[in-house]
Amino acid sequence: MNDANKPDLASLRIRRDEIPPARSQSGGRRSWGWLALGLAALLIVVFIVARGRLSPVTVQTAVVERLVPGAAGTVLTATGYVVAQRQAAVASKGTGRLEQLNVEEGDRVRSGQVIGRLEATDVEASLAAARAAEAQAKAELERARALAREADLGFNRAKNLLNGKLISQSDFDAAEAKFKTADAGVGAAEAALASARANVAYAAVQVENTYIRAPFDGTVLTKNADVGEVVAPFASSASTKGAVVTLADMNSLEVEADVSESNIAQIHPDQRCLVTLDALPASPYTGRVKKIVPTADRAKATVLTKIQILNRDARVLPEMGAKVSFLPEGADTSGAPVQTVLAAPARAVVERNGKSVAFVLHDKAVTETTVGTGQRIGGMVEINAGLSEGDVVVVDPPAGLQSGRRVQVKS
Repeated sequence: MNDANKPDLASLRIRRDEIPPARSQSGGRRSWGWLALGLAALLIVVFIVARGRLSPVTVQTAVVERLVPGAAGTVLTATGYVVAQRQAAVASKGTGRLEQLNVEEGDRVRSGQVIGRLEATDVEASLAAARAAEAQAKAELERARALAREADLGFNRAKNLLNGKLISQSDFDAAEAKFKTADAGVGAAEAALASARANVAYAAVQVENTYIRAPFDGTVLTKNADVGEVVAPFASSASTKGAVVTLADMNSLEVEADVSESNIAQIHPDQRCLVTLDALPASPYTGRVKKIVPTADRAKATVLTKIQILNRDARVLPEMGAKVSFLPEGADTSGAPVQTVLAAPARAVVERNGKSVAFVLHDKAVTETTVGTGQRIGGMVEINAGLSEGDVVVVDPPAGLQSGRRVQVKS
């Protein structure tokens, strides 16, 4: 082989100065470390922001309610209930099984009207026996009077015969004794008749006691017993009913409100007020203070005040909840029917992006709601749109409050 064609071994050597520098392992580790630190910082920032959004904000709330525009200057407001001043739990005077019940809830009854009746077979039999005894006593009295007339005639004949010395003294004495005996028999028969009549009257009362009558004109509120149940004036067991029905005079309905002792000096008889029923918030009634009960409730530190409803109608029912707004001296409650408006605290309505909004509380979170407002009523503002009666709104909402933010109501 030719030496010229042999490979040059020197050309096959690796030249280390021409090898590119390899990346060191320590440099790669440093890059991954910086990336991990960046991710951790990002997570911390996200956590802080999320925590700020999710942590509840302590706020104060109020309820959207209906108000009377003219009652903004009320002296005092109190709550109470509609109560019938003339009400009775009607029971029977006798004891027995209820045989007949003629009324239902809501029926109107007149004084003396028969509401129901108990079984009366036994007392009616007693009345019949008493009347028979009375008839017998009358007959005995007639017989005694007849005997007395006969004895009187015999006594007068004996007196004439004795004057003519036609009979002996003993015969005269016998005639006189017979007369006196007959006369006494008349007295005994009259007494027996009086006793028989008293027995008849007693038996008649027992029969009358089986009738259950209305004590006054009124309306049946509740039915407490049914036909077939045993009723008694004083129920002594679970199987015995006392009252048959509960009756109320609807013309005697008044509102009884508890006024704090510290505020009672602001209330006086004949003071005008507005009565708003919970069931009819849009239709207040006019009223006046009829009576301030001259005693205080030690447990509640309140004084009971009774308010007469001047324009009461059929919608007012016993036990309805009511709010009474006592008006200042000289307030005029006459004229057209009082109207109410929906109102919220003025501090609950704020401006956001050129709109009036309120924050409504739902399940511990708030929702920003655009509202329409009207006139100011004291510290309240009329709500024309956006809110409903009973909505809970945030008062003085913080500047950064947004929809969905959880809140905690200040106690």
